[in-house]
Amino acid sequence: MLAILGFSMVCCFMYLIMTKRMTALIALLLVPIVFAAIGGFWTGLGAMMLDGIKALAPTGVMLTFSILYFGIMIDAGLFDPLVRFILRLVKGDPLKVVVGTAVLTLFVSLDGDSSTTYMIAIAAFLPLYQRLGMSVLGLTCVVNIASGIMNISPWGGPTARAAAALHVDALDIFLPMIPAMLMACAVLMLTAVIIGRRERARLGIVDVEDFANGELALGNGDAEECARNRRPKMFWPNLILTIGLLTCLVLGLMPIQVLFMVAFGIGVTLNYPHLQQQKERIASHSANVLAVTSVIFAAGIFTGILSGTGMVDAMAQSLLHVIPDSFGPYLAVFTAVVSLPFTFFMSNDAFYFGILPVLAQTATTYGFTTLEIARASIVGQPVHLLSPLVPSLYLLVALAKVDLGDHQKFALKWAVLASLALLVGGVLFGGFPFHRAQ
Repeated sequence: MLAILGFSMVCCFMYLIMTKRMTALIALLLVPIVFAAIGGFWTGLGAMMLDGIKALAPTGVMLTFSILYFGIMIDAGLFDPLVRFILRLVKGDPLKVVVGTAVLTLFVSLDGDSSTTYMIAIAAFLPLYQRLGMSVLGLTCVVNIASGIMNISPWGGPTARAAAALHVDALDIFLPMIPAMLMACAVLMLTAVIIGRRERARLGIVDVEDFANGELALGNGDAEECARNRRPKMFWPNLILTIGLLTCLVLGLMPIQVLFMVAFGIGVTLNYPHLQQQKERIASHSANVLAVTSVIFAAGIFTGILSGTGMVDAMAQSLLHVIPDSFGPYLAVFTAVVSLPFTFFMSNDAFYFGILPVLAQTATTYGFTTLEIARASIVGQPVHLLSPLVPSLYLLVALAKVDLGDHQKFALKWAVLASLALLVGGVLFGGFPFHRAQ
């Protein structure tokens, strides 16, 4: 019953937001409470929700100050040269814009942090899409999937979790999967070409000469306000500060929340030293901050109830119980396939620490190694980053100003295609076998 309740709750949530009957914020707040009440979980319900909020509080702090930091950098014009350079390359061709989006996002995603990737990619490309009249859903789709592919790097979350759960080395999981990652990147480029060709057929090649010469639509407000907020003389200090911040993030010198708080303090003081200027810049980004952080804390209620009631554990066990014995020799591929829905309907922590050890233990009886199962388990990451349980997804849609349900409907099929490319690549290049004879 708990498993049925859990799956029903997630499906109800997805239905409500994809049909636009509720916003993600309201659905995250009310749907889990209703289903917890149906299950009779009145005692301790408040504590469950508070535990979930506490677990996501560091993420909320990080997103608050990262949005403010990159917002200040956008206002100051840090990304203007990058946008002009891209415009000179693409020359108003929507196909080249989408392909360029995919290429840049793959490189930016090397740090393994999807939130940082989204902020940089959206800041660089959103003005281009808006100026050319292109669908912003194409932008969010490509950026989301690129981040999901690169998320399986050793310093990314899923590979590190799989390594910790199965007591193996993250590099041993990652290195044999590099050819599969390259296949997934090729599929992403194909996706970008298809989306780009559709946009080119719809819009044609647009003349963007004036735009390329400096009339950039970056920042908040009208063109006059954007120009007033630019700080071209601060380009190099801002670039050095941003590179230093990203370097510290990759090296893990300090907690990411602290790094963004400190970097924001330095950045806003360098660019806008007067108190009134600082107040205006912070106020101009407050809507984006509120849109993201409110949903993050609401997601804490959703995940808190999902975990506290035991629904997530019941969901995991029920799925494991339906595995027929005939699937034994194919457990590696089976693990790869089920990683798509498993990591979509539950958090990475629940999958990698709750389900993966059971799958790996079962697979060893059929001759599989734990490393093979670990590699198969990371195949679903492009789909995982579309999950409503991933906090950074709300940052992406808020920055791009698109509807969450629209984004999921548009991107899901392409994300599944990228995951299947990882699966095929993993089998073809020896990451894990298709069949293990007993």
